[in-house]
Amino acid sequence: MRRREFVALLGSTALAWPIPARAQQGGKLATIGLLGSGTAAAQSQWTAAFVQRLRELGWTEGRNVTIEYRWAEGRSERFAEFAAEFVRLKVDVILTHNTPPVIAAKQATSVIPIVFATAADPVDTGLVASLARPGSNVTGLSSQTTDLASKRIELLREVVPGLRQLAFLSQPDNPYVVFDMRQAEAAARRLGLETASLEIRRAEDIAPAFEELKGRAEALYILPDPLLFTHRLRINTLALGARLPTMHLLREYVEASGLMSYGPNWSDQWRRAADYVDKILRGAKPADLPVEQPTKFDLIINLTTAKALGLMIPEAFLLRGDEIIE
Repeated sequence: MRRREFVALLGSTALAWPIPARAQQGGKLATIGLLGSGTAAAQSQWTAAFVQRLRELGWTEGRNVTIEYRWAEGRSERFAEFAAEFVRLKVDVILTHNTPPVIAAKQATSVIPIVFATAADPVDTGLVASLARPGSNVTGLSSQTTDLASKRIELLREVVPGLRQLAFLSQPDNPYVVFDMRQAEAAARRLGLETASLEIRRAEDIAPAFEELKGRAEALYILPDPLLFTHRLRINTLALGARLPTMHLLREYVEASGLMSYGPNWSDQWRRAADYVDKILRGAKPADLPVEQPTKFDLIINLTTAKALGLMIPEAFLLRGDEIIE
């Protein structure tokens, strides 16, 4: 074989290698910037699901990919800081979740691909042009469903007989909270419930909010937010002290003594996010990857908390639960 033909053959073979092998051969690992809104410990189940799926797809940390982890620990002002750092590091893709961190990442770069593992109403919040055609450097998995808030309130009414007064605890600067709050208040009105709304912008607002709630609520609907997620044990402890049953979106709140949760399985969404990252690292463009909807939903019930509140949850209701915590 002539030298020129051999060189041409070698070049075409290199192009045919899977990207993980090529990245390893070239000495430069593909880099993922992972921006978590909470802490490493709090989000360990989600990141483990993501890393496991990456491994199944051929990406192993230290061999052909490196993950730069950054944890905001419930401090929203750190989202922009970490997004800017990822731009300076020239990561190949940014993975994050919830709406505020995605907005911060999108403001930091229009070039680096951004994948969100969860985001509510990504069209209305301006993350993507449409679910079918994201149209920019951002795509991922929506946590949006039209009837989840209504479903949660109906479930709460089933276990709190004669529920008349419902309070909402929220961080109003979060676009997801605005979206979910709109649905939840509308559902509460349809069911004839009196409502009260308490806003939490800082950790220092939590205890005064419960003082303000005295005599105004028979149950508490917690709207998900990085700040409230970080302080979920404290919030649920105060709710137990006030004898307020709580409804949540995420199982992690129920593991921290909340009464129950109903919503998308976020570990499943983080696992599916790995498929987006894999496709992008292999050359796909975010604009060509449609935003997907949740496919797995969980009802989690904390029976220990129910007993502490004096609630007798019907056996038929417990049988509907995907997991019972005792």
